[in-house]
Amino acid sequence: MHLLREIEVHLRQTGMAPTRFGREAVRDPRLVHDMKLGREPGRAMTERVRAFIESRK
Repeated sequence: MHLLREIEVHLRQTGMAPTRFGREAVRDPRLVHDMKLGREPGRAMTERVRAFIESRK
């Protein structure tokens, strides 16, 4: 699954704001916004985001 889609699903399930998600997951409150504009995070950041989502399940 595409990373942005995974994040959006997580945000809907938890009710978390996109800025809070970015700040807590990777210390970047603009992460979700920037990804919607085409930003492609690298492998390390992708792994950190997925680990954050898994830790919240």
